[in-house]
Amino acid sequence: MPNVTVGAVRERAPGERRVALVPEAVTLLTRAGIDVLVETGAGSGAWFTDADYTEAGAGVVPADELYARADAVLCVGPPDAETARSLRAGQTLIGLLEPLRHPVLVRELAERGVRTVSLDLLPRTLSRAQSMDALTSQANVAGYKAAVLAADSYDRFFPMLTTAAGTMRPAQVLVLGAGVAGLQAIATARRLGAVVTAYDVRPESRGEVESLGARFLDIQSQAPGEEPGAGQGGYARELTEEEQRAQRAALDAHIARTDIVITTAQVPGRKPPLLVTAAAVRAMKPGSVVVDLAASDLGGNVEGSEPDKTDVLDNGVTVIGAGRLPSAMATAASTAYARNLAALLRHLVRDGELVLDPADEITAALLGEASPKGGATS
Repeated sequence: MPNVTVGAVRERAPGERRVALVPEAVTLLTRAGIDVLVETGAGSGAWFTDADYTEAGAGVVPADELYARADAVLCVGPPDAETARSLRAGQTLIGLLEPLRHPVLVRELAERGVRTVSLDLLPRTLSRAQSMDALTSQANVAGYKAAVLAADSYDRFFPMLTTAAGTMRPAQVLVLGAGVAGLQAIATARRLGAVVTAYDVRPESRGEVESLGARFLDIQSQAPGEEPGAGQGGYARELTEEEQRAQRAALDAHIARTDIVITTAQVPGRKPPLLVTAAAVRAMKPGSVVVDLAASDLGGNVEGSEPDKTDVLDNGVTVIGAGRLPSAMATAASTAYARNLAALLRHLVRDGELVLDPADEITAALLGEASPKGGATS
């Protein structure tokens, strides 16, 4: 019986350095009876050579050969037009495909007979799917890198230091959003010695924030009669316009007293909530730093932030649009993502076949048949 063949393609999005499979994952898959192809040069952005993949047991081949031979094509982000055209009927495309943002792409692929499995549709409440949760693994990388990036951009110390020249006070850090990325940013800023405060619309996040040694900021954001901010599938629900206005007004005063602000709130497929207004940024002290993890072409949590751009404003505040931080740590991010893919493939491949069973709750979610309601994630 022939084995299932999977192929990891080179990412073609500008600035994307990650790769879907790393040599370590190739070894795991081949041991599970899965044949692996890797496009020539696919791992170079994450510092994995073609020789590394060959040694691990993969076949390193040109793109056209990979598309001709692979049963499943593995990617990180949504494919570009050329890649999409290269896929053939009967193939399966697996990656962070963002179907809520790219419904036309997913529909066109389906019309051509290409099945799509999108890891960003996996609900975080499925405990047996935790090893496949790529959103969580990439958010961990982003949260860590956000705190390190903020520390590098801040012209003072993060920890309190007592020196012969006197005592330097610790940095005051505010993290908005206590999901996976936010909690990792909190933990990393705390390790660097900062005094950290955090806020999230979900009241149950208080315990997680305080367990990391940070202070939870109490803000009454929900409108009268509305439920607290917890949503479905492990995500926060999207706030109403009235709630967002109340939240921003209450946050402005705290932001003005803060040295570092890190924002992490996102809504799958939709514009991120505005948490930090231009007026709030103008009220911050010179030398302060704002890092917006939600910055994208849809907008961001910080008014005026732009993806992949750093601005030093007239008042001396640095605003960093940092929407693709996992790519900035491509080796770590790719390794985590490849482990998620390996766990998923070992779940889907049975008796030498790739089985997409809609009766299975994990598979149904990944196919978009049981996706969580749109809400904020961080």
